[in-house]
Amino acid sequence: MGFVLADQGFDVWVGNVRGTRWSHGHVSLSEDDKNFWDWSWQELAEYDLAELIHHIYSITNSKVFIVGHSQGTIMSLAALTQPDIAEMVEAAALFCPISYLGHITAKFVLRMVNMHLDQMILAMGIHELNFRSDWGVNLLDSICDGHVDCNDLLTSITGKNCCFNNSRVDFYLDYEPHPTSTKNLHHLFQMIRKGTFSKYDYGILKNLKLYGQLKPPSFDLGLIPKSLPLLMAYGGNDDLADVEDFHHTLKELQSTPELVYLENYGHIDFIVSIKAKEDLHDRVIGFFRSWGKSSSS
Repeated sequence: MGFVLADQGFDVWVGNVRGTRWSHGHVSLSEDDKNFWDWSWQELAEYDLAELIHHIYSITNSKVFIVGHSQGTIMSLAALTQPDIAEMVEAAALFCPISYLGHITAKFVLRMVNMHLDQMILAMGIHELNFRSDWGVNLLDSICDGHVDCNDLLTSITGKNCCFNNSRVDFYLDYEPHPTSTKNLHHLFQMIRKGTFSKYDYGILKNLKLYGQLKPPSFDLGLIPKSLPLLMAYGGNDDLADVEDFHHTLKELQSTPELVYLENYGHIDFIVSIKAKEDLHDRVIGFFRSWGKSSSS
């Protein structure tokens, strides 16, 4: 999508989130320090994405178009509940939008949730979650062994992808998956278990100290301005961004987003489908052009 937008004359900025192999720099901490990994998607939304949008806005002196997929959508939705961030955004296109995760059906992920794998890894003192490491590969093997059919690991995580070019898998695996923090995984699994779209749950005592209440506060999707144009694309075979959870999100928004429903699409199709141009890209470009000609993407 980024290359397509650039070809169409949009000024494209691509942000890396913390923990990826291109985002290991820090002014005082090394990647071996547990404090380097003390964050979840909450910080990515409230600080990182917010600062990225502010930086682009200040450099270009124009409102920004947002394009997000999966974790990029939960970051975007949380960030846009902040009025000072929303006012710098012209429109947003969100693919596989997630805020609520209580109805995911991905067998591999549910197996990890039921094993309380996130809590086990934290208890082991592992703060960087890297499935490309030796222990990460062994962990995947143990999850699959006798419990989940991982012959097609991608499908067991994302759902069946209709339009994925399997001959490109080795190329994609040169870049994916990237590391993230164990705390990030734990936060997402908290949401799956509780069915909430809330800040990180530290437990009663630390919640009282940080939030002033027993339970972590929810992100209020109703704070996203009704005037902010949204395009939301979702798939019928997506086992991560479940249709029921997506409709829960829609009910809480003030606005009525433009919807793109692709019945045969799984979670990965939205970024690598061989039919993406006609199914998705043309719709997004038309949507952006209808809302502004001078904005940055």
